[in-house]
Amino acid sequence: MIEQAKTDLTNVVVPPELYRSRAFVEGKRPIVSLTDVRKTYIMGKKGQGPESGAVIVHALRGVSVDFYQGEYVAIMGASGSGKSTMLNLLGCLDRPSSGQYFMGENDVANMSDDELSDVRSRYIGFIFQSYNLIQQYTVLENIQLPLTYQGSGEISDAQNKFTEQLATMVGLGDRLDHRPMQLSGGQQQRVAIARSMINDPYIILADEATGNLDTATSHEIMTMLGNLNEAGKTIIMVTHEDDIAGNAKRIIRMRDGNIVEDGPSQRMIAAAAGLGARGPLVNVP
Repeated sequence: MIEQAKTDLTNVVVPPELYRSRAFVEGKRPIVSLTDVRKTYIMGKKGQGPESGAVIVHALRGVSVDFYQGEYVAIMGASGSGKSTMLNLLGCLDRPSSGQYFMGENDVANMSDDELSDVRSRYIGFIFQSYNLIQQYTVLENIQLPLTYQGSGEISDAQNKFTEQLATMVGLGDRLDHRPMQLSGGQQQRVAIARSMINDPYIILADEATGNLDTATSHEIMTMLGNLNEAGKTIIMVTHEDDIAGNAKRIIRMRDGNIVEDGPSQRMIAAAAGLGARGPLVNVP
């Protein structure tokens, strides 16, 4: 049985030199914007006859929402609420049936498949519940995976150095040659976090990032995401757990394909009350 060493990430501080500046001016305009976005799916047919109509599922029913640089947002809702559909659209893994999706000044909704692939590899970082690591690849190779889809796919010396810095930051600097099967679940998720940052993304999308982890490891992962956000990274995560969502600064709740609530988390409300802040906190990093 493989010994699963644990690394305490509670006090991890993200070195600012790991990040390059972006053209977006914090708080001035959305880094990502959805306007009246609708998504419908055709799910088979009603009955067996030739005149039976298709079953149409309205996953999103006219969602409009903005996300700003430096935000830390949790999207919540019951199964079928539309939260995962919205995350898939934000990650350019799917297209809206109608409506607009802008990333900065670029209309993502009208991009070609190749253009969407380029956006995913360059500007979006993903963290999945099931880690989605390639079992035959080492830690180093898994972290660098998004880079292989860019340009010639060749990894430069600078990129190799940056990869090693990221691996060290997540506590895996001494495991660069290990493969996923040699790592614990928490360690695999740390690889996924490092991979999500290798392209210096505009946004990091996390889909139930702690769903397969024990409580202690979940806490470590959320502490790491919080540190990344404090370093300036924009994080949008989907979760059904209130305690996990409580780490975010802003919480969006969805029901039946609509946003029914959008506002600051309890910790931000408490912080504002302690500082005597005035005015809304929504969209404030």
